[in-house]
Amino acid sequence: QPELGKPQRNCYPLPGLDFSYGLYIQRTDGGVPEAIGSWDTAKPRSALPRDCTAMTHGALRAGCATATQLSRYRGARGIRCKDQEHLQRRPPNLPPDFTHGITSRPSAPMSDLLQHKYKELWMEQQRALTAAQRAAKRKLQKKKAQETHTMLLKRAPGPAKEESFWHLPRWEKVGPHLSTFPSHDARKKAASA
Repeated sequence: QPELGKPQRNCYPLPGLDFSYGLYIQRTDGGVPEAIGSWDTAKPRSALPRDCTAMTHGALRAGCATATQLSRYRGARGIRCKDQEHLQRRPPNLPPDFTHGITSRPSAPMSDLLQHKYKELWMEQQRALTAAQRAAKRKLQKKKAQETHTMLLKRAPGPAKEESFWHLPRWEKVGPHLSTFPSHDARKKAASA
């Protein structure tokens, strides 16, 4: 509860004078008291996890096919993962003349820079590239399109449609109701024309 007559604080109180901000790194060299009172003993090695991939490969090489055989093989031969810290501590095998970093590029002569030699070289490369692209484009344009079955069908004239004079059989024998020709010969002459 806040003190009587004072508002309630909305912040944490500051730590004491013996508090140090940041990480506290415990030094190994503690002088005579540490040398007398403690021993530098090796830390016990923790059990590494099991290497399931290696155990599965070994079981397949041994001829295990079922899940029961696989579990028995894993129980009998527990293969552990390799200690990565031990592998990382060794220095890498580098050749004696190995150079760290990248090699510096040779400096360009000042006369070439003043004469714009690199610009001219770049312009020549671009002109050659453009000419090669134009030649390839012309070569493609000169080539004719391949003759395909569809193109041949489009060019060939289609079969002529024969006009069908088919009528229903029941209307074939029915004669005309109205004859506008003066005679039968005039009608035949008009039909033949």
